[in-house]
Amino acid sequence: MSSNSISALLNAYVTTFDEEKLYLKLALELVHQHPDDCWKRSRLAGHFTGSAWVLSPDRTQALLIHHRNLDKWVQPGGHADDTDDSLAETAGREAQEECGLNGLTLLSEQIFDLDVHVIPAKREVPEHLHYDVRFLFQAESEVFTADFSEVKAVRWVPLSEIVIPSLGHLQKLGIGYLQQSVRRMALKSVV
Repeated sequence: MSSNSISALLNAYVTTFDEEKLYLKLALELVHQHPDDCWKRSRLAGHFTGSAWVLSPDRTQALLIHHRNLDKWVQPGGHADDTDDSLAETAGREAQEECGLNGLTLLSEQIFDLDVHVIPAKREVPEHLHYDVRFLFQAESEVFTADFSEVKAVRWVPLSEIVIPSLGHLQKLGIGYLQQSVRRMALKSVV
């Protein structure tokens, strides 16, 4: 992975969402100010991560995980490994590791969504920022094969329920509140 490839990816990204325009500006500043380690976990102030927005085979549902450390329902994703060639590869690898989904198809090598968010301090790692680059995937199957050691739970959730949740439906699924960026990705998926 290189800062040039991340910079090219960011420079090609166009969004109509105001918050993403700000995130894009912040992400470009990070890659230009820290070209040697902007994607490395060891950069404790903040670093790029890769996430997967995974759609079901019929593209009517999205895959959400209950993140063990954050105690929130989000899309699968995480830190880049030294062996990852790109943030898209990071996103796909993380989705497979966290959910045990085999047969994920990357629908576009371009950015699907961009978010910058705070990760709380944990043990020796201080509070820091994740510059989360998200990619669009489609699953071949809705069957999970993981032991879920990295997550508390995994669910397929109808896109319509994420965009405009029915009264109590997400609670019945054991989900409850969803982050704005999750709703934004669902909205992009149904447009």
